[in-house]
Amino acid sequence: MKIKGTHQEMIWVSPSNPMLVQTYDQRYFPHQIEIFDIASHEEAVFAIKEMVVRGAPLIGITGAFGYYLTYLEYGSQGKLFKQKVKELRQARPTAVNLDWAIDQMEKYHQSSSKIGAQQLLEKAIELKNDDIETCRQIGENGLALIEEISKKKEGETVNILTHCNAGWLACIDWGTATSPIYQAHQKGIKVHVYVDETRPRNQGANLTAFELGQEGVPHTLIVDNTGGHLMQHGMVDMVIVGTDRTTKTGDVANKIGTYLKALAAHDNGVPFYVALPSSTIDWEMSDGLKEIPIETRSEKEVKYMQGLYNKKMVEVLIAPNATKAVNYGFDVTPARLVTKLITEKGVCDANEESIKALFND
Repeated sequence: MKIKGTHQEMIWVSPSNPMLVQTYDQRYFPHQIEIFDIASHEEAVFAIKEMVVRGAPLIGITGAFGYYLTYLEYGSQGKLFKQKVKELRQARPTAVNLDWAIDQMEKYHQSSSKIGAQQLLEKAIELKNDDIETCRQIGENGLALIEEISKKKEGETVNILTHCNAGWLACIDWGTATSPIYQAHQKGIKVHVYVDETRPRNQGANLTAFELGQEGVPHTLIVDNTGGHLMQHGMVDMVIVGTDRTTKTGDVANKIGTYLKALAAHDNGVPFYVALPSSTIDWEMSDGLKEIPIETRSEKEVKYMQGLYNKKMVEVLIAPNATKAVNYGFDVTPARLVTKLITEKGVCDANEESIKALFND
């Protein structure tokens, strides 16, 4: 997708230094576009933990490149190398893609004693390219759902509500929830997106609104509590969200507040779709509420707001300093509230039988 009219990807190897991985620092979007250098294990862990990168697919690919960088530093030190890889895995607990990507790197690494740094780098790049194609296919499969609504509305605008950022900034290119939207827009279908601000870190306001604007997709920013009102008044045709972990039975863990949107959609007969790559499916988990680990982040994210003031990024305290805050990063939407799952393999119901049938290979 584009930044200032130029095609970009979210993570890449420096053309001049194969030991340097670079990404955009998402902590400063949309006001500042800054590149963050990842040249070590420590910097890879920091980038994932401190949300320089965020979004399940991008976290996973960053983990793959982090494995390569960890090998460069500690590959000759067996026990220490394993400990550092474990630290990399634990940087963010909810997104299953991190474990998945590191598993892919480990399996490949252990498949032959001849595999070294260059081969690990090539494997990480392969996983990155696979993610781009996966997101494109998710968009292709989700496009049919938008087309169907557009036909029913006789070509009038399809209004889509999304939560958080499951766009190309959360992946490498295309995104998951946004990929069907971009493909519909490029095909000439009239779409409009209601963008939840997504407190407390405002990924919707800062990231989704930014990338939709860069692509020329009509959109409107709303506060998180507005979605239900819009649905009650027939102003939303469909909801599309992403996911950081989906159980084999179809329960979905996504940014906090997703569950409330699913409830509102269910109450108002609005289809609620979840777009995801197969790497986000946790084949070991059956009960999302009981089994999915929910990340608790710093209370500072709740009590402070970050924004642009006098051309500088500033943080402002918005609550009494002595007030305690709790900051759950995710919630779980039960499968019964999910209309369909949109994957690179196709569209299926959110239940174990349908998911297994789609991925029976």
